Amino acid sequence: MNGVRNGLLAPLRFAYGLYAIGAFLLLALCTLLATLCLPGVQRRRAAARAGARAFLWAAGMPLTVRCLERLPAGQCVVVSNHASYIDGVVFTAALPPRFGFVIKREMNSVPLAGLLLRRLGSEFVERFNRNRGAADARRVLRNAVSGNSLVFFPEGTFPQRPGLLKFHTGAFLTAARAGCPVVPALVKGTRVTLAPGGALPRPGRIVVEILPAVTVDADTTEVAASQLRDRARESILRELGEPDMSVPPASAAA
Repeated sequence: MNGVRNGLLAPLRFAYGLYAIGAFLLLALCTLLATLCLPGVQRRRAAARAGARAFLWAAGMPLTVRCLERLPAGQCVVVSNHASYIDGVVFTAALPPRFGFVIKREMNSVPLAGLLLRRLGSEFVERFNRNRGAADARRVLRNAVSGNSLVFFPEGTFPQRPGLLKFHTGAFLTAARAGCPVVPALVKGTRVTLAPGGALPRPGRIVVEILPAVTVDADTTEVAASQLRDRARESILRELGEPDMSVPPASAAA
């Protein structure tokens, strides 16, 4: 029976996937045109937020944002788990337009998408070239020291199966040197709506939850960054309900 049902549902899922992709491309193009016309990065981000929310609504991916009041009124660095390519769209819809995103440099060369991200004031960072990565990190730090709030996905990528990877320290060094709090956040549901390695999206509910801000009092920037990283990751892991993928399996350890 399951095989028959899946066979009947397959054409509907395919049709929905094509519809969702079409809706995304249309709204992304409208958002790009708006950002090309609008002056000021805040207005452009507000347009992107409206476009992201419109896409999630049209695609049957209702978004629930919990505890948004936990975001400080001033500058902060938001860090979240990463589960899907759609996470950036979800956080664009969820967060106020004062936030900029720190994104892997490969996205800068994607036609139209790179232009849109640049118009939104996104920061691109190199993951593989150490010298260029260091220069990117210094630029991100200057952005943060200027008082800008940023969003990072500190895992740097997402695994094929559920779980939380280890965190890179860049986001936390930025927060420590800028003297601002780190706000952990988590996203659930995007692994279903656009699975890693999946070709077509699926409908489903998405939840973003803002967790309590994390601050530390340490003697050096490096120690502060390490403590911020560990506390933020512990907070996300505790609420996420997924395996800790920074710990090797018991069989491997044996």
